[in-house]
Amino acid sequence: MSAALTVASSFPRRYDPRGLGALVVEAQLTRRIPEWIRTRPPGGPAYTRLKGLLRKLDLATVCEEAHCPNVHECWGGGTATVMLLGKTCTRGCRFCAVSSASRGEDVDAREPEKLAAAIAELGLTYVVVTMVDRDDLEDGGSSHVARAIAELRRRVPELLVEVLVSDFRGDGGQVATVARARPDVFAHNLETVERLQASVRDARCSYSRSLSVLEHAKSVAPGVVTKSSLMLGLGENESEVVRSMRDLRSAGVEVLTLGQYLRPSPWHLPVVEYLEPRRFEELRQVGMQEGFKYVASGPLVRSSYRAGEFFLEAHLREGRTK
Repeated sequence: MSAALTVASSFPRRYDPRGLGALVVEAQLTRRIPEWIRTRPPGGPAYTRLKGLLRKLDLATVCEEAHCPNVHECWGGGTATVMLLGKTCTRGCRFCAVSSASRGEDVDAREPEKLAAAIAELGLTYVVVTMVDRDDLEDGGSSHVARAIAELRRRVPELLVEVLVSDFRGDGGQVATVARARPDVFAHNLETVERLQASVRDARCSYSRSLSVLEHAKSVAPGVVTKSSLMLGLGENESEVVRSMRDLRSAGVEVLTLGQYLRPSPWHLPVVEYLEPRRFEELRQVGMQEGFKYVASGPLVRSSYRAGEFFLEAHLREGRTK
């Protein structure tokens, strides 16, 4: 049975690590959060061991920085997602709980080695590594991510590596730097439908740029699986979601995740709609009909949630064998 390193975003139900009471406020300002969204607080020996290891190596995780609703499940199972290049993003998307500023922290040159050491110690077979946007760096952090991939390959040759990266300001050379480092999966999130891009994402992001990043990654590294994600419940309609699916397929994207947007705090965008689990299943079926190799769809699914799904891991390992 394989282990995996996975990711998610937003506050967990009834768990508020910063003491903001955000979920209580959201329930009062909008509507009661439905039963299928609720999760339990984290804990247990695996959770404690993983937290201690990450602290010892001074590694940041998106699980904590973005207030993951699945932290009890992932960390309790010994899995988490490491976030490279610091804890501060240089963009300020209106859905995201990660801290933002015009400049990020100093880059830790030893971070790739620390990451590989942690993965080796945990004995994982599948790892997802994400990053904050670093518009303040000349190469957007692309060389740092590429080094992390190379170090993981050197330290744990059998490891499957998924990277979830920024748009690198649309710079094809920076996208290629990461793609040519040969991660098994190159992921970049479209986040929402085209109509809502300006109200949901930072002004420096765009629908067409995200599609071009995914398309370029596929063109320079055809053997790498490309992946993207959409948040639902922001006011989109089904026809817009289907159009986004088709646009992603036209860009060569093979794997798609669909999840419910959850409001991280009262200062973020409100939830327009909580989709029922059956609607996520219906959209999963639509995605498969559109030609994706794999679609993960559900209220608590996140861009790299349960990255080690047996289907995806089996597909990647079969490709390696060939």
